[in-house]
Amino acid sequence: MTPHPQWPHATLDVTAHEPTPFRQFVLKVHSRCNLDCSYCYIYSGQDPSWRDRPARTGEATMRQTAIRIAEHVRAHRLDRIRIELHGGEPLLTGPAPVLAYARAVREAVPCEVTATVQTNGTRLTAPTLDRLSDAGIRVGLSLDGGRAAHNARRVDHAGRPAWPAALAAARRLAARPESYAGVLCTIDLRADPLDVYRSLLDLDPPGVDFLLPHANWRHPPPGLARRRPGRHRPGPTPYGDWLDAVFDAWWDEGRLRTRVRLFQEIAALLLGAPGAAEAVGLSPMAAVVVETDGSIEQVDSLRSAYAGAAETGLDVFRHPFDRALRHPGVAARQVGERALAAACLSCPVGKVCGGGNYVHRYASGSGFRHPSVYCADLEQLIRHVADRLARTAHG
Repeated sequence: MTPHPQWPHATLDVTAHEPTPFRQFVLKVHSRCNLDCSYCYIYSGQDPSWRDRPARTGEATMRQTAIRIAEHVRAHRLDRIRIELHGGEPLLTGPAPVLAYARAVREAVPCEVTATVQTNGTRLTAPTLDRLSDAGIRVGLSLDGGRAAHNARRVDHAGRPAWPAALAAARRLAARPESYAGVLCTIDLRADPLDVYRSLLDLDPPGVDFLLPHANWRHPPPGLARRRPGRHRPGPTPYGDWLDAVFDAWWDEGRLRTRVRLFQEIAALLLGAPGAAEAVGLSPMAAVVVETDGSIEQVDSLRSAYAGAAETGLDVFRHPFDRALRHPGVAARQVGERALAAACLSCPVGKVCGGGNYVHRYASGSGFRHPSVYCADLEQLIRHVADRLARTAHG
């Protein structure tokens, strides 16, 4: 039986929780994609609900979403927010829907709005980039590396490679650094980490965000055998090894050519600074999703756990965003250590790791109160970064 969307959080007491307002709004422009990537957690994953949503967000939904965002901004006196235009592929029918959505929000919201569109690059033509740049919308690119071989899993529905168009998009963005938000890169253990990293540097991104594949104890990541949630340390660390190699190359450059968000977040947390990433640390999650039909949902990565995991039962036509702040799934990602497993609370690197990405803790039948399925990898990476920082500090 498919679990109810709220039951995995039922054992967590959030009665005294003081919510952190949303500052990041992920706005779905399209619910379809022109690519058929084999590892996609939305279209090849556990949750087929995308099939039942409108293919494209309508004008009425855009206007109502903008009204709700403005309401939230005023209620919490926010001075700036971020909107991220997503899909599917948000540029599936050109830039017009993206521009319309961003314009609707900016006209309604009484604060600074930073807008980014996240694309696979296949529809990012030169005229499209011109229009996005003129509207002050930055572009993030999703790639698996900087070579054709790295992106072999990224093909369209006829099996044709996306790489030629994506490479052209990367080159256009490199020539327009003011519009280039960076690259999201999902780790593939079969690819050499240094080759992936250096080939991405050749594309001149301002930043790279290396992502662990969305997986959990029920559906383990590639390269890790399925095992019980309690048996997480010690264990094989193929992802930690992969990231260690990239960290050393990044750190040894001296003059850092590009930001690597995961490494910067871990270093900051080790040095006592507050974190701001979902992948590590204990900062409250402050992001919310609006689907093409106006449904208010939690972040998409939850779809990799089970069907309905991201649902809240709310929508912009009937509910303010403050209702979503009280949803147990949202609260569980804002209460910090209170949502961690006992093993995380006693772990020497627990406050830096923060339990890892919330969705990576899921186990069928017992919810999310477990260490990350990447626990051993994260501990190794954190200790490796700490060692390099210590060696640098001591000359």
